[in-house]
Amino acid sequence: MLSASEIRRRTLFQQERCPECGGGEFVTDLEVGEVTCRRCGLVLQEETLDQRPEWRAFTPEEKEKIRAGPPTALSQFDKGLSTTFQPDRDAHGRPLSTMERLSMMRLRRWNVRARLHSSTERNLSQAMNVLSLLADRLHIPENGRESAALIYRKALEKELIRGRSIQGIAAASLYAACRLTRTPRSLKAMVEASTRSRKEIAKYYRLLQRELAIKMPVDDPAKYLSKIASNTALDQKTQSLAMELLQRAKMIKADVGKSPAGMAAAALYMAALIRGEHVTQRQLAGAAEVTEVTVRNRYKGLTRLLAS
Repeated sequence: MLSASEIRRRTLFQQERCPECGGGEFVTDLEVGEVTCRRCGLVLQEETLDQRPEWRAFTPEEKEKIRAGPPTALSQFDKGLSTTFQPDRDAHGRPLSTMERLSMMRLRRWNVRARLHSSTERNLSQAMNVLSLLADRLHIPENGRESAALIYRKALEKELIRGRSIQGIAAASLYAACRLTRTPRSLKAMVEASTRSRKEIAKYYRLLQRELAIKMPVDDPAKYLSKIASNTALDQKTQSLAMELLQRAKMIKADVGKSPAGMAAAALYMAALIRGEHVTQRQLAGAAEVTEVTVRNRYKGLTRLLAS
């Protein structure tokens, strides 16, 4: 129990007055954790907590960091702000009795129901689970997952999900996020990882792109050279020559509006013919996941434009 003098001292300190001299100017020493009066030097508080961050901040983002747990995540339906508890132990880790455990399990069940009381939250819960499953199967990095969750949330706000498959919109959102973040994942790989058809995912992808006004960046055909050449056993010199051909095509804007994978396959086919390597258009088309007709047309276009 506090004495009367201690209560008076704390009351005056809360009123920002020194109990010794009545002064109102205090000095905080963060090194030793003391608050002293500037006038008489009386120590008013000891072992104060240091509220400053323990990290050094060099950017505005680092200065805004807080200690209140992990950052929010769009890939979680509640953005990671929900709480839960274990129903079998108390706060000190001691096991609960059978009746208390049953009561805690009922409370936790109602806690989960309260978190999913609206149709929007139930929709997000199911969609984020689908996105997480697809991202794990395709090894999508964290920025791609967050972008996909953001696209899906925008589609939900504009009521684009109503009457459509949650799995299909989620797969289309993830494919759009891969295109935005330049993560090399093809539509064929997305279809194989998902339970929806190629036609459905492509249709929903065009819907998202149109309704959300998403401007997709154009992929560089050079990104596909290494993969296609590796799958068709072409050597490094052929890849280097194909890179030069693509750079020349880019200077005269011959790759505008063309499939990047098709352009890369056509450049590799042209480079292989120049160097005398044997590879067919069918092999390159299979490695690039495009049709043989696409490789043939891109090759004819490159030959005509680079020869002029």
